[in-house]
Amino acid sequence: MSSGGLELPPGDGGHEGGPADAPGGAAGTVAAGAVSLAPPAAGDVRAGAELDWGAEAWSEVRTRAQRAGRAYIWLNLIEQRLRSVVGAVLRPVYEPVHGGDDWVVAAAGPAGQEWVQRAVAVREVSRRKGYLLDPADDNVLSFLTLPQLRELMVQHWPCFEPYFDDRREIELALDELEVTRNVVSRNRALSRPVLEQAERASARLLEVLGAGAGSPAADRLPIDAVEDLVGDRYADVISVHPDRVRLQRMLPAEDLFGGARRLDAIGIGLNLLVQNFSGRRLVRLTEAGCRVRLLFLNPASSAVKRRERELGLRKGELSRSVEMNILHVRRVRAGLKDPSCFDIHVFDETPRFTAYLVEGESSGIAVVQSYLRRARGMEAPVLVLRGGGRGGRKDSEHGLFPTYREEFESVWEDSRPVS
Repeated sequence: MSSGGLELPPGDGGHEGGPADAPGGAAGTVAAGAVSLAPPAAGDVRAGAELDWGAEAWSEVRTRAQRAGRAYIWLNLIEQRLRSVVGAVLRPVYEPVHGGDDWVVAAAGPAGQEWVQRAVAVREVSRRKGYLLDPADDNVLSFLTLPQLRELMVQHWPCFEPYFDDRREIELALDELEVTRNVVSRNRALSRPVLEQAERASARLLEVLGAGAGSPAADRLPIDAVEDLVGDRYADVISVHPDRVRLQRMLPAEDLFGGARRLDAIGIGLNLLVQNFSGRRLVRLTEAGCRVRLLFLNPASSAVKRRERELGLRKGELSRSVEMNILHVRRVRAGLKDPSCFDIHVFDETPRFTAYLVEGESSGIAVVQSYLRRARGMEAPVLVLRGGGRGGRKDSEHGLFPTYREEFESVWEDSRPVS
């Protein structure tokens, strides 16, 4: 999920033109996170020198466009939501008296006469040139910009006050967005910190304006604007992290497992759950109705010994670690009023991946890692998958979540319970 817990694509170097953001790349001499398309050096005076764009210049341009694209999506959502809010609150006040589109002119008043008349003129030009492709946009309100919509809201705050608690919070968020809006509208370079600030402000503003998901943390990882538009291009993969440390910065264990209604996990030692989610919290989660199934690699199997040799560990070191984790979850199960909803199994096959399949009331999420020969679980790349998105938006037949769910069930059938 992005800087506000909102996530596809994550906005890192892998999705923003690669080398343009890397140290020593084309933007190496520019402030961190900025992109520069500097003209040739003063001594380079040959004709057409500025027309020569190499791979590095194109990489920088793609980075600019991708950042501006993410920001534009958020700004567009905010503008449409604010337009809807302004129309819903002010139209019933002014339209019965002034009628038609004149209610917008009346609401703007003398202070906004100039910009509202400009919006009327732009609308007429758009009509004549055929730019109005949707009849629903054939009104003055659709031609007001974000600052103008904000001005209407501020001027008539007593009308909005019954619906929104904190005027100051809305104004501060809109102030933060104005910087981004100015940069994007003029196609200037947008730095990563400003983009992240805009995403956080947008997510908060949508929540305040009543357009959020409506549930705490939206089932642990809210769908962000970019994922909602292009997420199907990546099946149900919503973020990728080079290691588990970076995953936990974005998605802490509490956010991943808290509020789960079903938790299935498979791996060697399941450290992400056992070492980062307390036993007491696991007890409360289970007693709140969560069904838990944990599948460990058998610490006495030959597969553990092979894994120890791969990682260069001392003999018995990994098996003792797995045994300790199993003992921990056994103590958790022993403290439950109904242990039947907490199952612990072991398997003897060669471990191929570790997966945490977490399902909430309306959606699921999975954290998946493949085992690498020379890398421990903390160092392996991580995929985060969306399972059964809200409203059935995702096509489950083409996602990875059901693939790992099927693999888990297959191993579970061949595993043995721990007494």
